[in-house]
Amino acid sequence: MAKITTYDFIDSNTKKTIWLMVLFFISLIVFVYLGILCVSILRLENVPKEYSQIYTQSSVVALTNQTAMYVLPIVSAVAILWILISYYSGHQFILSTVKAVELNKQNAPEIVKIVEDIAIAAGLPMPKVYSINDTGINAFATGQDPEHSCVVLTKGIINGLEKGELEGVIAHEMAHIGNRDIKLMLVMVVCISFATIIAEMLLRISLTARANKSKNSAGAIQMFLFVFAISLYVYGYLLAPLIKFAVSRTREFQADATAALITRNPQGLISALEKISGNSIVKNLSDKQTMSPMCIANPLIKSKQNTFFSKISGLFATHPPIEERIKALKIMDRYGQ
Repeated sequence: MAKITTYDFIDSNTKKTIWLMVLFFISLIVFVYLGILCVSILRLENVPKEYSQIYTQSSVVALTNQTAMYVLPIVSAVAILWILISYYSGHQFILSTVKAVELNKQNAPEIVKIVEDIAIAAGLPMPKVYSINDTGINAFATGQDPEHSCVVLTKGIINGLEKGELEGVIAHEMAHIGNRDIKLMLVMVVCISFATIIAEMLLRISLTARANKSKNSAGAIQMFLFVFAISLYVYGYLLAPLIKFAVSRTREFQADATAALITRNPQGLISALEKISGNSIVKNLSDKQTMSPMCIANPLIKSKQNTFFSKISGLFATHPPIEERIKALKIMDRYGQ
């Protein structure tokens, strides 16, 4: 069996990112059309009985197509705009979501120096460094490419790990940057969040309209917004586990192996993973299941890990068990690879 190189991972992740954006756009259009179809059926079912014989199956399709002519171009434009904005500045959205604070040579000189040294050893540009004010031991990297990337560390991982352990974690995240995993994960997060954010907005508008409208006003619009919002919620939750098909579990083994080669110290990352496995929960990420694959370990609280949708997502888990990762690193350490 041929050995998979870093260049293979970069090429694979680039292709997956393109396919993921195409899949997101096409599946969104299909799902929106089906939502419009459901609304059309509901509308025609509510017409007076004396007119009900006039409406046929073709009438439903005609009404659906007529509505779709106005709705789909708007949805398409918003989706394309969202993808473009998210691709170029989505990491800023993620950093804002987790309330990350930038570290520099003035407020965290030792941490920045470690990142600089690892970046040089990995042959990559120096990423920006951020911290999250949380005691959980976790970290992740994000960005669109190595030139526009950042490494995010919790206060727990900064204070809880020894230098050699922290070097291993940072090298692991730098490996994700070098392999272009960050680009794939960024697109995955923003694609899923698009559906849920738009759904929440439409649901609030729908409920507000329903509370304020008179008996004879805007009933069809309110119904459309409500059904459309529910459709997008379902779409977002269905899309999450399906998209994770694109994220290979082997990327974590590859990042661990690359980190061990960069630092020449597999034991450092082994020790770090042992500490991380017992305290990886991050409060700012505890309700953001879409971002959990970005982290070096699962940041979700146990109640979130046991929900119906997390169990479905678990079927396509993007992280191998930490025990397996430690075992692989110990083999590397034993044979000096």
